[in-house]
Amino acid sequence: MREQPFGSFLLGSTDQSPRLLRIRVQTLLTIILVSTHLIGALIVVALTAWVLPSRPTGDGIRLALFIAVPVYVGVAVLLGVLIGTRESLRTLRWVQRGRVPDEAERRQALEVPLRLTTLQGGLWFGAVVLFTGLAAILQPDRMITSAATVGLAAMVVCAVAYLLTEFTLRPVSALALRDADVRRRPRGLGVGGRMVMFWLLGTGAPIVGLVITSILVLGGEPVTGRRLALEVLVLGGIVLVFGFLVTLLNARAVVSPVESVRSALERVERGDLDTDLAVYDATELGLLQAGFNRMAAGLRERERLRDLFGRHVGREVAQAAAAGEVRLGGETREVSVLFVDLVGSTTLAADRDPAEVVDLLNGFFAVVVEEIDRRGGIVNKFLGDAVLAVFGAPVDLPDHATRALSAARAMADRLPVEQPQLSAGIGVFTGATVAGNVGTARRLEYTVIGDAVNAAARLVELAKQAPGGIAAAAETLDAASDDERACWQGWRTGDDAVVLRGRSRSTEVWVRA
Repeated sequence: MREQPFGSFLLGSTDQSPRLLRIRVQTLLTIILVSTHLIGALIVVALTAWVLPSRPTGDGIRLALFIAVPVYVGVAVLLGVLIGTRESLRTLRWVQRGRVPDEAERRQALEVPLRLTTLQGGLWFGAVVLFTGLAAILQPDRMITSAATVGLAAMVVCAVAYLLTEFTLRPVSALALRDADVRRRPRGLGVGGRMVMFWLLGTGAPIVGLVITSILVLGGEPVTGRRLALEVLVLGGIVLVFGFLVTLLNARAVVSPVESVRSALERVERGDLDTDLAVYDATELGLLQAGFNRMAAGLRERERLRDLFGRHVGREVAQAAAAGEVRLGGETREVSVLFVDLVGSTTLAADRDPAEVVDLLNGFFAVVVEEIDRRGGIVNKFLGDAVLAVFGAPVDLPDHATRALSAARAMADRLPVEQPQLSAGIGVFTGATVAGNVGTARRLEYTVIGDAVNAAARLVELAKQAPGGIAAAAETLDAASDDERACWQGWRTGDDAVVLRGRSRSTEVWVRA
């Protein structure tokens, strides 16, 4: 199902053009302002005709109301629509121009629902004054009922106008809050204020009507049992209809922002860290939406750093560091060290353009790193045109020797095919090393140190002369599986035992069979 970033398809998408947004807002505001005035007029008629008791209407007041009601309602609708939409669009001029609002413009944009509600309240307050004044002049005994009916209708109109205007301006609020640091609740009604308004509209107004009716009856207004039953039925119907609508508006106003956060959390849980919410609610719920965006931004930054860290030190090292405390020092571990070095790299750099040399090296490293990763090793260092890899640290690999030998054979098979301009020597040695962090508390590096590392580097020099370009020590073959050992054979340079530089004892060397 297509996402609705503002909780309703009526409000469009987050990437709609300023012109389309202007048309959408103007159209919805016009419909809202006209419909709320009509709702108010209908409430006045219902309360006057069936609920609030009064003496028979005189001819003078009847004629005056017949003329004044449609005229005033028409004028109020016209003024409300023209002034309301004009002032709203003037306040939102920055939206039409497609620019970021300043702080004053942002505050004014968030106050538009309250401004429009104040405008509607002013128009209906004028209606209260007008019709109460007419009643005072033409039929004084209708003053209380006239003031009560128009006042109750005004309360309903203002509440509905505020709620629906706030709903309509969600895309504008999202634009106003998009680049703002929303850590405190913006100005305007909060969730608590909305709840009070919903209560006034759905429960308070009808109860006030009942209270006024009771006061008028106690004051001597004539009322029959049939009339009282009719009043209760009409007020009960108003409570049921408007109570349901108010509850529905209340549910949507609260649930929509929460639902957007819940849906976004599910996407993050599935690994979509690029999720970003439109913050369109200028209440505590907007703080929830903004808080989610900050959380998602933090997760994206953390993932970016983790990926960057993993690229530099290897994913396994990064995961091991993240799983525990990072501290200086190391531990003795039995590992297999694989060393790869290009043949004739000095001549390669002297005879070619630097950019071409870099491309060749990247192609060489791509093959080497892919085979090491495929078998669970880590690339510990890039040394110019050489690579030092370790199998068995920091993650334990019981078959590290087999993995290292298999990786060496795969590299030797792929490099002549994929990088025919390059040749390399590969040395593999298995032995005890110290694996851990070296450096200082502020700047450290994970590495392996020991005789096995030095021996693997020395074996590379032999490998450049050996058949197949690989030289492995007997210690590595002794630790490998039978299947892997079948792929190798013993090898010596001449009749003398091989004594690697820096070592006092001879080393038995094996090459590919």
